Amino acid sequence: MSLIDRLGLSAPLIQAPMAGVSTPQMAAAVSKAGALGSIAVGATDADGAGRMIADTRALTGRPFNLNLFVHATPRRDAAVEAAWLDALAPRFAAFDAAPPAGLNTIYQSFIDDDVLLARLVADAPAVVSFHFGLPDAARIRALKAAGCLLLATATSLDEALACRAAGIDAVVAQGWEAGGHRGMFDPDADDSRLGTLALTRLLVVRSGLPVIAAGGIMDGAGVRAALDLGAVAAQLGTAFIACPESAADAAYRAALSGDAAHHTTMTRAVSGRPARCLANRFTAWGATTAAAIPAYPVAYDAGKALNAAAKAAGEPGFGAQWAGQGAPLARSLPAAELIAALVEEMRA
Repeated sequence: MSLIDRLGLSAPLIQAPMAGVSTPQMAAAVSKAGALGSIAVGATDADGAGRMIADTRALTGRPFNLNLFVHATPRRDAAVEAAWLDALAPRFAAFDAAPPAGLNTIYQSFIDDDVLLARLVADAPAVVSFHFGLPDAARIRALKAAGCLLLATATSLDEALACRAAGIDAVVAQGWEAGGHRGMFDPDADDSRLGTLALTRLLVVRSGLPVIAAGGIMDGAGVRAALDLGAVAAQLGTAFIACPESAADAAYRAALSGDAAHHTTMTRAVSGRPARCLANRFTAWGATTAAAIPAYPVAYDAGKALNAAAKAAGEPGFGAQWAGQGAPLARSLPAAELIAALVEEMRA
């Protein structure tokens, strides 16, 4: 049975679980429209994940995807963190604010969170996906025993083969064009920066897994192209940011509809890991600083604090405005209408 048939989908479409954008309302709307909606719980704890699962299930009985961050436990370096805060101090001062006295590990990785594992086994979402790497064999066995279908992001053939060896059911081929955090298992390793087209076809031919294409896909023609390459589905994230059900704020939506959409950039400065976002004042500063960046998600603690100070002063240009290279094609449609448009465009 194919992945699409197993989930009972009427459209080979997955709404990407972009943290800070995806909501239970959007996931439910997408799933009810016949595609696979997604919620991102990497930035919350077990209780938060449980609430998001319950909220989504209250809105739909259809399957949805729950996404987890599986990053390495950060290696703390007090000197690097202090130097990073010193480098950011003038940015804070511009908004009459001071940087935090110290930084915290604001997100716990799934590899370290036994309470979250227990929550997921109990709630058993239809689909669980991994980003930044893979959990250990025991966690994978537990989720499979609970009936979860497992997806994982890969940016290379080696990562896809690791997914297959670990027992993952399907792989998300994340091209260099994709918005949000790059899913590399090791962010410090060499990155071949394979685009969605090349990576999708490579994984279709060589990985031995069903492949979901992701990165730069914004309309039905893009979905059709991914399917023609052999993908079983396409995952779209940036395409859903402008939907009314998304959690994007007004400044994010304005930037997405403006010139910044034509100038996305990959940066570590915001969070400590490579991530593609709309070019703004933070990314411009990050491209020029010589300071070493703390590990993810420790650096993100500083980034969030700076954004809060800037927003309080009326400056929206320091937010984590994730977006892929297809950003200029974003449409402000309700999620269900967007799914319908994508399906019609695919058929055309």
